[in-house]
Amino acid sequence: MTKSMNALVYDRTKMVWDQSKGLLSQTVAAPVLDEKNDHRDSHMVLVKPRYAGFCGSDRGIWFRRAFGDMILNSLAAEEKAARVCGHELFGEVVAVGSQASRQFGFQLGDTVSTESHIVCGSCYQCRVGDNHVCADDKIIGISTDGCFAEQVKLPGHSLWPTDLRKIRPEVAALQEPFGNAVYACTKVNLRGKRVAIIGCGTIGLFAVAVARALGAREVIGVEPMPSHIDMAKRLGADHVLVPGNTAKDAYEHDPELVKRIRALTDGVGVDVALEMSGQNASVNNAIQAVRRGGDVILFGLKSGDAVVEDLDRVIVNGISLHSVVGRRIFETWHITRNLLESREPNIHDLIWEVILNRGEGTVSDFARFDASAFEEQITKYPKVLIRFE
Repeated sequence: MTKSMNALVYDRTKMVWDQSKGLLSQTVAAPVLDEKNDHRDSHMVLVKPRYAGFCGSDRGIWFRRAFGDMILNSLAAEEKAARVCGHELFGEVVAVGSQASRQFGFQLGDTVSTESHIVCGSCYQCRVGDNHVCADDKIIGISTDGCFAEQVKLPGHSLWPTDLRKIRPEVAALQEPFGNAVYACTKVNLRGKRVAIIGCGTIGLFAVAVARALGAREVIGVEPMPSHIDMAKRLGADHVLVPGNTAKDAYEHDPELVKRIRALTDGVGVDVALEMSGQNASVNNAIQAVRRGGDVILFGLKSGDAVVEDLDRVIVNGISLHSVVGRRIFETWHITRNLLESREPNIHDLIWEVILNRGEGTVSDFARFDASAFEEQITKYPKVLIRFE
């Protein structure tokens, strides 16, 4: 008899992609481990989520702004109707395949987080050590079923053991997105550098704290939302400036913003600019605000074409552009663990107190999911957790 479970899903038979929004709470088939009928299950683990984070990618799915093709194409390939969403996980191991137990030592009751990119291990990128850009990866909650459910089935090699004696469970659920900021901030050396973080959404806010922890001399945030401005300052930003070009279709840089950044950096410009919003204008703000010979870290995502102003400036001024995606597996996770487990500086408690607001208004119970109330939460707070306990 097929077991079932509750999950939050996008169902293509009930929701036309560009004519709907949100997720449905419905019953789906529960994942199982059956090594006798599928040898691949020996490498798999069943995890019962305790907390799951709702991130910018999930907002993109909720409001149908992103990942439509990936979800619809993967569902068609699997001949399935519904995709269980969610990829930021902290949970408990409830079943272990024989190889996953033998190779990684997982046992029932272990507490884990997970890398959200399931890599193939055999493509060229994986074999030369660049598995974070695997050519055949699957993304949990987008191209394969995710963790907004009572159980999720994941390969043992994707799981990350987490010690609750050192990291509280709510923060443990955010290791994956926090790792985005860690990777962005470790792409180049920030020690002693002046750093601009352009776009202080959730990952940008993480980046403020990480840049400060990694020894940045000065951190300048760029953010239009008053609530995020306050959080960026509490997380360690020395200054937070409001950009003047916030229209989504704008591409021109903001001369006044660049002038103010240069005024704060002795007329030189920042050493490193992290573009975290994905807006075309923000990319040009980053390029214009960085000094000659400086570095621009490109993390924010926006589909389609973009305009780069004064491309000759990038070349003639020796500006280096670095693209960042996901996390280096598992190098970034080791740095993430060290930053969260350390209490000097105390990024762990800052996340809990500032970004998660000590759980006040930022936690939603899975068993009592209400789409309207949940949408209000994800619109108001930069980070919302789903609690399964």
